[in-house]
Amino acid sequence: MREFFHTTYNEFKLIFRDEGVLLILVFAPIIYATIYSLTYGTQVLRNIPIGVVDNDCTPASRRLANALNAGENAYIAYEPSDMREAERLFFDREIYGIVYIPNGYERDIVGGSGVVVPIYLDASYMLMYRQVFEDAATSIATMNADIEFQYLLAKGAQIPQAEAIVEPVKYASHTLFNPYLGYGSFVMPPVIILILQQTLLIGISMIGGTAREKGLYPKGNILRTIFGKALCYFCIYAVLAFYLLNIHYRLFHYPMNGHAASSAIFISLYLLACIAMSLALSVLFRCRETPLMLLLWCSIPLLMLSGVSFPTSALPEWLQWLAGIFPSTHGTHGFIKLQTMGASIPEIAPEITALSIMIILYFALAYIGFSSIAKKFHNR
Repeated sequence: MREFFHTTYNEFKLIFRDEGVLLILVFAPIIYATIYSLTYGTQVLRNIPIGVVDNDCTPASRRLANALNAGENAYIAYEPSDMREAERLFFDREIYGIVYIPNGYERDIVGGSGVVVPIYLDASYMLMYRQVFEDAATSIATMNADIEFQYLLAKGAQIPQAEAIVEPVKYASHTLFNPYLGYGSFVMPPVIILILQQTLLIGISMIGGTAREKGLYPKGNILRTIFGKALCYFCIYAVLAFYLLNIHYRLFHYPMNGHAASSAIFISLYLLACIAMSLALSVLFRCRETPLMLLLWCSIPLLMLSGVSFPTSALPEWLQWLAGIFPSTHGTHGFIKLQTMGASIPEIAPEITALSIMIILYFALAYIGFSSIAKKFHNR
């Protein structure tokens, strides 16, 4: 036990005396999480500029334009005189959508022949596309319902009858898990989970590279060395995880639907899996700078493989296998189910099983790697 805690104590000293490792392991998780959270702090895109080309210039067309301008997400920034001017504004990125009201709009509505209102949207930016399309479609649907309602009243229908015909089926919408429909609440839980893994991976690998540069090698019992190091990292990241998933979450109003004890158990398993993988990989690096260059670039691919930006089930099978070897994939799925969706421990059993297997497997690989290094230096 003395050797075990001595290893832990030495690892603490090593971390807090190395400015680079200290920055990666202690400060980087807080800095990255704060910067990303501030970036996505507005949660929902608002005030997206659009243009309306009104070739009809009648009271009916003005009512449609006013309805478009009253939406939550978009507003009419320009009213071009023709489509040529509207296209110029669109390609100059002054507006992100065009609504074209054709000549004869009011005449066709009054005559009951129907009219087509084209909507041109910038789909290169999916978030803007979604917001503008939602506002435009809602405004036009509202106008259609109002026109049909007035038409039925003019035909002699009673108000309850007209309402029943215009809207025969009413729906109630209840947004689950992300009540603000915010991008920050959607993306930040997996980003925080990935930050914990990547900073551990880079920081521990830097320590391993530094040891190889200085000719240091594991001494004494290898298992005690590995678990002594693991205890040090776990203590540091348990504090960081508590801050990020409690205080930070509350500061930025992210969904917290999970039970505290369940979250603590799951995050503990996740941290142990990340630490084990980091220790296993740390033996591969001979220089302290190499992990930073090799591992930093893989953060975005790992975020994509986790199933956040695109469902994992829709990925090619070989990419699904590749995603499965990283704790962040299972950690992301389990944490979103647990903390965002309010699942219980039995409901995330597959993720817990995967992380448990990783803990055993990666600690075994770490033991093999540390033993190999110790044997190599001993033979010298």
